Amino acid sequence: MPTIYLSPSTQQANLYVTGGSEEYWMNQLADRMEPYLRASGIGFTRNTPDMTAVSSIRASNAGNYDLHLALHSNAAPDGQYGSARGSEVYYYPGSVKGKAAAEDVAQSLRAIYPETVRTASTTRLGEVRQPKAPSVFIELAYHDNEQDAQWITENLDAIAANIVEGLTRYFGIPFITPEPVTAGVVKTNGGRLNLRDKPSTDSKVILGIPNGSSVIIFGETDGWYVIQYGGKIGYADGRYIVKS
Repeated sequence: MPTIYLSPSTQQANLYVTGGSEEYWMNQLADRMEPYLRASGIGFTRNTPDMTAVSSIRASNAGNYDLHLALHSNAAPDGQYGSARGSEVYYYPGSVKGKAAAEDVAQSLRAIYPETVRTASTTRLGEVRQPKAPSVFIELAYHDNEQDAQWITENLDAIAANIVEGLTRYFGIPFITPEPVTAGVVKTNGGRLNLRDKPSTDSKVILGIPNGSSVIIFGETDGWYVIQYGGKIGYADGRYIVKS
């Protein structure tokens, strides 16, 4: 099961021309991403608004994540306020995985953002340069431009879904639309039910779930459930889980 460190902006002083701050709106976006991440079988740890970029990087580096994902919005330089539009997705130069993830996320954003979405390498940004995991830093349009700011604030659900869709493409797993979270019980002939990292009997087994165990169901794809058990999220054969 892939796991990411999700790092929405902590920059509360960066104000949107339409109201609210970069910190507020990027946390709103992260809130909407969470159901899509769970449903699609992507585990995550998230920073908090009282943290900083430095403490977010430190927390990311303290774990073992497959990707560090930073959510931000942009602003034009002094003297050009409100004049720029566009989305940028950054990665560290020479990072093959970072570049691939950035391109997959950008591809998904191009399906919904009306202006240019580009990818670029950079060493300028700490959240690109310093995480030990491959890193992607999204500058999601310009919050000092009224059209861009309005696009962000009015399309949070679609943006969340498309970012996660890009992540699932990168990780090679299906994108699953969230359904109401339900409880389930494992029903086998007495053996353990395998929790796997992908919806395939050829994929890695994360752990075995004892018969009769309670699980949480986040989503379903081709007969496989995305479930949580024992703090782990993965895929399990839906024939052996009864929704309760």
